[in-house]
Amino acid sequence: MALTVSELTIHHGAICAINNVSFTVAQGQLTAVIGANGAGKTTLLRALSGLNKSTHGHATWNEHNLLHSKPESIVRHGVSHVSEGKAVIPELTVNENLELGAIWRKNKKETRETKDQITSIFPRLGERLSQRADTLSGGERQMLAIGRALMSKPQLLLLDEPSLGLAPLVIEQIFQTIRDLTTTMGLTVVLVEQNAMGALKIADFGVVLNLGKVAVTGTAQSLMADPQVRAAYLGY
Repeated sequence: MALTVSELTIHHGAICAINNVSFTVAQGQLTAVIGANGAGKTTLLRALSGLNKSTHGHATWNEHNLLHSKPESIVRHGVSHVSEGKAVIPELTVNENLELGAIWRKNKKETRETKDQITSIFPRLGERLSQRADTLSGGERQMLAIGRALMSKPQLLLLDEPSLGLAPLVIEQIFQTIRDLTTTMGLTVVLVEQNAMGALKIADFGVVLNLGKVAVTGTAQSLMADPQVRAAYLGY
């Protein structure tokens, strides 16, 4: 089981946002997609979750075509997408937000077990089940956004900028939890980040995007050790 992206091209009007992008993510692997603002990272994730239409190319997860499916069908095939900006519904409680993530699941016992698993991963969510989401801190809202995505029992998790706007200590906690998800839940993760160093430190593999094209790929360790990659994309 793998995520395979092949020659993916996406246009926004006359602008080519993603240009002939290809890479593969093996099952259980955490791949970081890094690059500057405007590199095409968010556009890529939105295409994989059915929110953006592609111009050309292929993308499959577990042999399911991601590019010509509705978002709800993609979720049912085991793919969850956490968009940037701590995407939760502020007027709903923590518990209601979590249950929204499992709205299509029929087995209520399994859903309760999943919620228990998520509150063990994020104990602060368990302490705040009855609180409205708009009373949470930024880090807690990000935990809730990830927790809600996990309620659908995904096999592939797409994360867009989970560190955005968070304090360094909270970022470290969120990143460590994301790394742990690949082992505790057996998830395959695609992590889109501007915090390139933080993302590569927890990743198995890295894809560097530059102006919509793949600039370089490799193991996370090899990218961090490459002087040209460090100078151009990692800032040291």
